[in-house]
Amino acid sequence: MQPLIVLEFNELCPPLLAKWMASGDLPNFRRFYEASDVFTTSPDVEDPAELEPWIQWYSVHTGKPYSEHGVFHLTDGPGAGDDDIWQILNRAGVTTGNVSSMNAKLTPSPGSFGMPDPWCTTEKSFPPALQPFQDFVQEQVQEYSNTSRSNKAAEFAKLAAFLATNGLRAQTALGLIRQIAAEKTSGGAAYWKRAVQLDWLLMDVFRHYWRKYHPGYATFFLNSTAHYQHAYWRHMAPESFQHAAPAGEEAKYRDAILFGYQNMDRLIGEFFRLEEQGATLVLMTALSQQPFLKYEDIGGQNFYRPRNIEAMLSVLGITASDVQPVMTHQYKLRIDDAAAREKAAATLASLRVDGRQVFEVGNEDDGIYFGCQLRTGLSPDTKLIMGNAEVSFFDQFYQIEGTKSGCHHPDGVLWVKGGRHQRHDEKVSILDWFPTVLDYYGIEGGTAYGTSLLPRLAPDMSSLAA
Repeated sequence: MQPLIVLEFNELCPPLLAKWMASGDLPNFRRFYEASDVFTTSPDVEDPAELEPWIQWYSVHTGKPYSEHGVFHLTDGPGAGDDDIWQILNRAGVTTGNVSSMNAKLTPSPGSFGMPDPWCTTEKSFPPALQPFQDFVQEQVQEYSNTSRSNKAAEFAKLAAFLATNGLRAQTALGLIRQIAAEKTSGGAAYWKRAVQLDWLLMDVFRHYWRKYHPGYATFFLNSTAHYQHAYWRHMAPESFQHAAPAGEEAKYRDAILFGYQNMDRLIGEFFRLEEQGATLVLMTALSQQPFLKYEDIGGQNFYRPRNIEAMLSVLGITASDVQPVMTHQYKLRIDDAAAREKAAATLASLRVDGRQVFEVGNEDDGIYFGCQLRTGLSPDTKLIMGNAEVSFFDQFYQIEGTKSGCHHPDGVLWVKGGRHQRHDEKVSILDWFPTVLDYYGIEGGTAYGTSLLPRLAPDMSSLAA
């Protein structure tokens, strides 16, 4: 039975892939496409409030729609209690690998390996040797936008020690050195390209553990290009927006999204080498993106984030057992005592700028979700009311570069590289992948939703199944 490697390249867009494959900019995607059964997927729910990757990927991994699993926040998945694809396969004797799949619980199993997504602080990597790398990745991703944060030499020393024995290749190390040098020589102008360096570190570690364990089913999740789409769609397609990017930005970031796709194209070339060692590749995106026009009347949506969330909470007199950055400008606080949680929520909701509430706050049974809801541009002298004090807003917050210009679109990509090219015109549900995997490995039951796609795949795929 041929092992499967599922490339979870979050939110890549079918039209952009088609455009750049046709222009010759994505040769490896083109090679993948021409040897695959090609499907366009639809989500299990299309309400914009629920069309989020941490919801949709959770549906993919459990085979359950949002209406049943109810997982709404990025950090909710590990505690929800649903059987996921890795657990079911492990119980059936199929070893698994998981690097960064979103909102997933990690359950150690002999012959398998796993590393949680960068926003999850409740799950631990296995084998334990992966943990130092997880800690580094989480710190870099969660504080990526905070350029005022100093890089700690001790963190990089631990990273170097880990990578030296866990798959780091010379070309990856050289790429990281070149990126750091470019940031220094450009005065930070090249900082936006740093995200793709993490992709290659993750790739090297995945390759190392995949070769070591050779699992029957493995997933590999990346978010860098989704990040570029959210930030730079306005620069790529200014004709779609009422407001142009700030002077000097359009030329700088015009090809930022293409840069992300081309980076992933090179990564696919590396996965072709693993394919040659005995694997079938699958590309899945869960959803995609489109221009974000909701706040064009105010010049686009800006994001503001606390410079030091722990220091801010201390000033406000809020004590939490855990502080989790969630996405962009959002956080989750774990406070077990209900009265303390209610008081903390009220305190956070009391912050004001020009009479406007700064934080949108949700007080739930397991914690408080909050994030800065100010969207308009703010002047440098803006004042923040914190309790009885008036302080400089930008002493406490920083503005994340750029305005949001990409938002989610329900269409997703599913390519199964079974050796032939067959484009299927009828859309399939993301819930169909779960029963397809179970069918492929000869596992009965497991989901009441979705329909196996295995009978529609290339004959070579069916012959490789259990």
